[in-house]
Amino acid sequence: MTLDIGSLDIGFVGLGNMGGPMAANLVKAGHRVTGYDLVPEALRQAEGAGVRAAASAAEAVRDAQVVITMLPAGRHVLAAYAELLPAARPDTLFVDCSTIDVADARTAHELAVRAGHRAVDAPVSGGVVGATAGTLTFMVGATEPDFAGVRPVLEAMGRKVVHCGAAGAGQAAKICNNMILGISMIAVSEAFVLGESLGLSHQALFDVASTASGQCWALTSNCPVPGPVPASPANRDYAAGFAAALMAKDLGLAAGAAEAAGLPTELGRRAAELYADFAAADGAGLDFSAIITTLKENRA
Repeated sequence: MTLDIGSLDIGFVGLGNMGGPMAANLVKAGHRVTGYDLVPEALRQAEGAGVRAAASAAEAVRDAQVVITMLPAGRHVLAAYAELLPAARPDTLFVDCSTIDVADARTAHELAVRAGHRAVDAPVSGGVVGATAGTLTFMVGATEPDFAGVRPVLEAMGRKVVHCGAAGAGQAAKICNNMILGISMIAVSEAFVLGESLGLSHQALFDVASTASGQCWALTSNCPVPGPVPASPANRDYAAGFAAALMAKDLGLAAGAAEAAGLPTELGRRAAELYADFAAADGAGLDFSAIITTLKENRA
């Protein structure tokens, strides 16, 4: 089926902190969006943004040409697909934007194809701010024809859309990227804690590292100390842009994938442990840059 990109009927399941703004941007782009969420308040907020509320997930996808899911974990995606695939019209394009295990993404793809549909994995980077602003990055696992078909839909919600390969490749790119990010944030945080103990001001370290070989996104965009980057969560008591619980989840997925592949990824595994401990110790709802508070507490 060739999609008429001008105005599509889109079913959207999962209208939380990320899915709600994404669905709203699809409405702004002129698409007809029918959505469903288990949380009534999320559904009401989506209605306020122009999304038509459905009484069930099956109802949300019944007349859709494209179905987008944004759910917490692989088990939720697979459970949803068990309900959605039989309810959708033949040859519907399923797009899962959740961050899940690569194996679960490939299973979801196989289930969709077996049911007579097409399927794409398209996890995102950019957090709630990017979802609201429509500046997300999408990492896509799909066939060439399906990527060409879904790209204009994703561009209504994001600024960059990258075709990473076949089914599951989008999820692979997402967990690898976030492994880099998690390790980087810990390294940047350790450097600031060390610099502070040596009498170095946060601004001085930032001014050097941001223009030298230590430069990275964790430093220049999401600096873990208040001051040098006014827009960073550190200036708002670490109010979450990307929550530590989500970082712990993504690093856990990366560690699991590495173990399955027989790769040690020692820094990735240690980062997963640190973030899991931090999330379990009341840090779950804070921005992932708040990991620096644990490092400061652990100073001798």
